[in-house]
Amino acid sequence: MTENTPRPFTMVAPNGARRTKIDHRALPITLTEIVTTACSCHAVGADALHLHVREDDGTHSLDIGRYREALAELATAVPNMKVQITTEAAGVFDVPAQYKCLTEVAPRWASVSVREVARDSALAPKLYAACAEMGCEVQHILYDVDDIKLLQHWQQDGIVHPGQDSVLFVLGRYSAGQVSSTADLRPFRAALPDVDDWMVCAFGADEHPCLAAAAQDGGALRVGFENSLTAEDGRLHVDNAASVAALLKRIAL
Repeated sequence: MTENTPRPFTMVAPNGARRTKIDHRALPITLTEIVTTACSCHAVGADALHLHVREDDGTHSLDIGRYREALAELATAVPNMKVQITTEAAGVFDVPAQYKCLTEVAPRWASVSVREVARDSALAPKLYAACAEMGCEVQHILYDVDDIKLLQHWQQDGIVHPGQDSVLFVLGRYSAGQVSSTADLRPFRAALPDVDDWMVCAFGADEHPCLAAAAQDGGALRVGFENSLTAEDGRLHVDNAASVAALLKRIAL
């Protein structure tokens, strides 16, 4: 990036729904660990946090009380850091549970997977209408071009409201040996060439090269242990803040 190029908006996704301390001892699970991670990542340049909360046993949660408590703690600890909650099903929650989470937590920002909401298409209009009414910014999670087609269909039908046009392009999946490629971004950009508010995350050890390529193309970035624990050479990042700092150093060169 050149000296006059603004640094891309960067979100840290520090834990996700599936990984545990077995995967990395610095993966934040408890609220205290999440808040500490948010502070350290914000200090090295992360603009936002993608928030997953966990149950006491470490499993994925959409618990309203846990979300409210986490949002309150984060607002105090890192008031200048944007926070986005996830509504991810992770094979555990149905669409009514996701809808209940959104309407009762009433966050300012949430990620929503269109393919997950499509499991109960009759509830989709209510979900997007509720977000519009309470002023919750929506980021659509898109895994492939079929997801984009579904989103466009819902936009044309008025299910997705005007202004609800932010997207996250997901490169890769949770799978053994997954390595995303910069080429994985091309189908997304070709299918949505005019989208302004777009972000990229990438699974696997080539997370940073993929995000650097997205930055060069004008995209926002999501980085962190939800998507990759390691650098390109396979070495584990010390923690989420180390990954954020390494990425921002890379794209500043």
